[in-house]
Amino acid sequence: MEIKSYQNQAELLLKEYILADSFIPYSSVICSIFASKMVYDLTELFSNVYFNSYHSLSKVQRTEWSNRSISTIHAIFITVMSLYFVFWSNLYSDHQNAGLIIFRSSALSTFALGVSVGYFLADLGMIIWCYPSLGGMEYVLHHLLSVAAVAYSMLTGEGQLYTFMVLISETTTAGVNLRWYLDTAGMKKSRAYLINGVVIFVAWLVARILLFMYLFYHIYLHYDQVRRLGSFGLFLIFVVPLVLSVINLMWFGKIIKGLKKTLAKRH
Repeated sequence: MEIKSYQNQAELLLKEYILADSFIPYSSVICSIFASKMVYDLTELFSNVYFNSYHSLSKVQRTEWSNRSISTIHAIFITVMSLYFVFWSNLYSDHQNAGLIIFRSSALSTFALGVSVGYFLADLGMIIWCYPSLGGMEYVLHHLLSVAAVAYSMLTGEGQLYTFMVLISETTTAGVNLRWYLDTAGMKKSRAYLINGVVIFVAWLVARILLFMYLFYHIYLHYDQVRRLGSFGLFLIFVVPLVLSVINLMWFGKIIKGLKKTLAKRH
């Protein structure tokens, strides 16, 4: 009987606080940060047991090894959620009579964005702590812009559709991380490394170049709704994707050079 009472109290706490609409933004961020720490520790433990090459890595490389596992899991999660909301869910459909698209949100969409905010905060903390081992200033800028845009959309419910469009670009992260693992494991001359480079090139072109073009086209078509946002909302809708587009083009140039170099070594 006493156990049942504790169970009921736990369920009540979960429903009225942790999963309550007003608490979802905060609980999702906190849970995401703790989940990131848990994945980091589990990766470290798992790698120590099952990967012989892990023991030969330097301290910085081990940190990056575990850090990239967090970003891979986040990338898979947010890519699936973003694709669902942008292309399959009716939440942001033009055919739904549920108010302006720019102001639509749901408990699930807010939760998904909260998970991303938590991840970006955790990753940004690690980048700054280990700077510049885990990434240079472009990574810091990328994460700061991401946190600002995603957090604003999460807290206000504004522009979530465009936030998810941008977050689809995270689909390339898993491939980039796999490339680093292959390189670190001494498999740079393998067929898997070559295939990985081609996949990254195609994924980057689609998710970080063409999709951003579609995003700006969608904004143009719905400008009558977009202009109803406040000044900060407009700044995030226009400036953040534009800056990220420039960064994506810079990285895309590096990807092309790297792919050319890899292909040249094959002939």
